Amino acid sequence: MSMYSFEQLKIFVTVCETGSFSAAARKLKRAQSGVSQAIANLEITINQELFNRDKNTPILTDNGKALLPIAQSILHQQQYFEQKIESLAKASEHELIIAVDESLINDDLLGILVPLAEKFPITHFEIIAASTFDVEELVRKGKAQIGIIYADGELKVDMDFFILGQARFLTIASSKHELAQLPVVQDSDLKSYRQCVHRSAKQKELWFSYAISTMVWYTNTHQNLVTLVEKGVGWAVVPEWLVKSNIERGEIVALPVAHEYNGWLTTVGCLVSRSHGSGPVLENVIDSLKNHFFSHEYKTMWE
Repeated sequence: MSMYSFEQLKIFVTVCETGSFSAAARKLKRAQSGVSQAIANLEITINQELFNRDKNTPILTDNGKALLPIAQSILHQQQYFEQKIESLAKASEHELIIAVDESLINDDLLGILVPLAEKFPITHFEIIAASTFDVEELVRKGKAQIGIIYADGELKVDMDFFILGQARFLTIASSKHELAQLPVVQDSDLKSYRQCVHRSAKQKELWFSYAISTMVWYTNTHQNLVTLVEKGVGWAVVPEWLVKSNIERGEIVALPVAHEYNGWLTTVGCLVSRSHGSGPVLENVIDSLKNHFFSHEYKTMWE
């Protein structure tokens, strides 16, 4: 059996893609004579004429045309093979970056990750808090392997996605605020008072809590929204778990908004990057998240 090299196949494919020996030589940063020689050697090795050299530009022979797609496919496989080797070499991944919407980071969530410290002692974990939009961007660019976000129902084509559960958002105001005195709050009431709105670093607002009032203060964390509301700056829409204790203490009121009397339920989902190989650490994190969010105790927290 004749032996050809990946290098020869790569030169063959490059000549076909660029249209000439000289263009292929430039692209591969080699001498043109080296490219011609490599093709001649390949032809001898496989005992086939690949190019017709009568004219100045090399023209693929019928046999060359038949072999080109197979050569391209072999090179793709080789590239995939090398990427796989690289990801296996990083076995038990060296680091795992998890980006989470800042309002979803709490004791419970961090508690799920804690056992992984003992299970994967050599993996560096990095937990990044950001807004949903920024989390999505980090996963899209491969800067985080996992993202936990509020899902807007749009299909993410360039990453994997699964639903973790639901979070309830409440419309809140300080108990001393005029809105807190109303038996039912209409949209028109909300619009006439200052609103504190969550907005990402790139000035994107969540689709269920965007500004509707003419007077607005912005901040990029939900905890800041709670503090501003406590201090009487205005009303806001925030995750229920963040304000449960403030409501119990009577400092903050969940407003009885006419069209969403029991608050607003939104989906919490998990994005997984496709630009990282899946390994045991990533799989464990995903399993822990699924088990945790779908367990009974946690469900009630979001309900």
